[in-house]
Amino acid sequence: MTAFVRRTPGSLWLTVGGWLSIAAAVAHLAAIAGGGDWYRFFGAGEAMASAAERGSPVPVLLTLGIATVLGIWATYAFSGAGRIRRLPLLRTGLVVISAVYLLRGSVLFMPAALGRQDLSPAFIFWSSAIVLVYGLAYAIGTWRAWPNLTKKEFA
Repeated sequence: MTAFVRRTPGSLWLTVGGWLSIAAAVAHLAAIAGGGDWYRFFGAGEAMASAAERGSPVPVLLTLGIATVLGIWATYAFSGAGRIRRLPLLRTGLVVISAVYLLRGSVLFMPAALGRQDLSPAFIFWSSAIVLVYGLAYAIGTWRAWPNLTKKEFA
């Protein structure tokens, strides 16, 4: 079992990225539990908050989907850090995850790109800044661990 629990040069960055993704997943689950007011607090927009208050399944299903994706992304980060077994398509997964986070974070520099009039400028700024940090953790960790992210390193 300890054969695949191997620290890589980027393991700290990827571990931090994984925990950040877990924190985001938990925040999404908290919004489901908290209902409309929590959707508003986390900046989901009035339409999502109102739908949650009406008992619509749409906010719950969308938010569960996002939390699930974030959990999968955390698992890939922990795998790349050598904390759990190697996952399939590890390199590809980490590059794609880094790119998605960085692209979403880049909205910080061009807020109109998000195209959401229902979101406040403060939410767009802070959520973009936070996600940019996530993307940097994944990207730096992936870049530093890259040579070690092969099957033979996890054998």
